[in-house]
Amino acid sequence: MPDIHGIIAYPVTPFDASDAIDTGALATLVDRLVSSGVHAIAPLGSTGELAYLDENEFDTVVDATIAAVDSRVPVVVGVSDLTTVNTIRRAQYAEKAGADAVMILPVSYWKLTEREIVAHYTGIGESIGIPIMAYNNPATSGIDMSPELLVRMFETIDNLTMVKESTGDLSRMHRIDKLSGGQLPFYNGSNPLVLEALKAGAAGWCTAAPCLRPQPCIDLYDAVHAGDLDTAQKIYDELKPLLEFIVAGGLATTVKAGLELLGAGVGDPRRPLLPLDDQGRARLRELLADA
Repeated sequence: MPDIHGIIAYPVTPFDASDAIDTGALATLVDRLVSSGVHAIAPLGSTGELAYLDENEFDTVVDATIAAVDSRVPVVVGVSDLTTVNTIRRAQYAEKAGADAVMILPVSYWKLTEREIVAHYTGIGESIGIPIMAYNNPATSGIDMSPELLVRMFETIDNLTMVKESTGDLSRMHRIDKLSGGQLPFYNGSNPLVLEALKAGAAGWCTAAPCLRPQPCIDLYDAVHAGDLDTAQKIYDELKPLLEFIVAGGLATTVKAGLELLGAGVGDPRRPLLPLDDQGRARLRELLADA
């Protein structure tokens, strides 16, 4: 199993003026993230606008990202889809392309029962040979997987080996750890919760923030890992306004605006998402200047 830990950076998906995937800009962004020292790359989450890509575009982002990473750090590909059959297609493509793991959020128009969630993950797990990170984010998926369900799937699906918990509820992380006897690694997906989550034993932080400010993210993880909680608190206090802003404004929208302000534009988000408005850009400019 690959060693997936630390700062797991989520790149945006760049689009050119014709609204096509800009693979050159993507490769540049990914290379900059890896060179900055992040510990893993996770394309095609909500930050990467997976929901707005067709299958050829999905494949293009997978190929371009894995080529840019060039085996320097693990790659965890988001493969979620409304249907099990297409999630399997995406997972198999990612595995064949060289991904180290896949991340799966259960997404459905109809609210899934626990029996259906288990069947979904089981079917995908049986179709690939690389690890699965189960992703719980009811704010975006409308489906909330309890710690009990996540641990049960960990115990019964061989390659479901990790959980990304994004509810912002620290007690859930403690519950996952207790129920699994410390055997199920959990990762923080709630930016404002990062310090407490790392202190609680999160194996890593899944975040788009390194696209704009990689070093403080890495320093925060290192400080907690070293037990230097005073330094970790200072870094977090400095980062917190930016973390709260990019979450509140929508990750793809705010991160793309921030990259443009930093001179590394990657195009606009894809509709129905819209570029950050003038008031938001002014505030983001202040946050980046303060940094």
